[in-house]
Amino acid sequence: MESYGEILKKARETQGIDFETISRETAITQEYLQALEKEEAAVFPGEPYLVGFLKTYADYLEVNTEHVLTLYHAKKIQETPPPLALTARERPRFLIPLIVTICVIFLIGATVVLTLVFRARFVSKAEDESLSSGNEFKKYELTEKPFSGRLFKSDQLIMGTDKGNIFLTVAETEGIFALETPAGVQYVELSEELELDVDGNSISDLIVYVSDVSQKNVDRGAEVKIMLKSSSNAAIASPDENQIPNAEDLPKEQARTEVFSDTRAYPFTINASFRGGCLFRYRPDRKETVEDYFATGDIVNITASNGVRLWISNGNAAKLQIVANSKTYDLAVPKAGEVIAQDIKWIKDTDGRYKVVIVDID
Repeated sequence: MESYGEILKKARETQGIDFETISRETAITQEYLQALEKEEAAVFPGEPYLVGFLKTYADYLEVNTEHVLTLYHAKKIQETPPPLALTARERPRFLIPLIVTICVIFLIGATVVLTLVFRARFVSKAEDESLSSGNEFKKYELTEKPFSGRLFKSDQLIMGTDKGNIFLTVAETEGIFALETPAGVQYVELSEELELDVDGNSISDLIVYVSDVSQKNVDRGAEVKIMLKSSSNAAIASPDENQIPNAEDLPKEQARTEVFSDTRAYPFTINASFRGGCLFRYRPDRKETVEDYFATGDIVNITASNGVRLWISNGNAAKLQIVANSKTYDLAVPKAGEVIAQDIKWIKDTDGRYKVVIVDID
């Protein structure tokens, strides 16, 4: 038959909770938690403490508390030798007063234990609330560089638009991540990646990914990664037309693919989302080259005025999109194992129109 210690251990391991977390949230020391699972009654200063902690631990793990207590009492009866008074033919006169005294002591002890447990919980909660109220809520400006970090309730994100800044407030970090936006409160679950329209214009503004959020403790906040969906929401300089090459000046042997064209040039963003591991190197507007190894689930957001040079060790591992003038263009996915070396840039064609093209380089 399964013992109460095995039930507690199995429930804790199934839920993936460590002793440190349980100790912090129940005010029971790790030593006592381990003793309960190992059924080491001698560790406790008295049975009332053991019973009180056992009930609290069972309630926390959401197992059948009455069943756990029944198993504990059954084991205690099996391991406790029968009182001498039960083997005597005549019942001693002091038996009833002794039983009454034991019951009174047990009730007093249980009351003391419960009082200490609830007091510890109250103090811990009060300290957490005091800590939260003493923290200053932080503000973060969203730029072309993805935001990655832990956000807490009431923190604010500032997103730029052509009509001014939009303030996004963290509304929830317990069990789910929520942002209060001009378009309403929007929710993102754990391990979920969503595109959010925060201003209600039916155009996605942000890509939000939640990698960690507590199911029980709002004070832990949420670990998130946020990047701008549109380059118009970041402060980027207009293209330098003096650096935009003319189409007739490009080497004729260079293969190039037109992505889109317009009567003017403007900043554009390349969104790279990875579905496999690869080495990825890029250089926007002839600035410093950035190189790193990226794995499945990683996202890179590159904003440029004139152009970006890309190098990918395995082109099939990265999905590329170009976002410009509130429009999104999906680029073709190369074959697996194909090395990609390209310039994605503005050129000025002979008809006077500006075009974003993909130029293969050696």
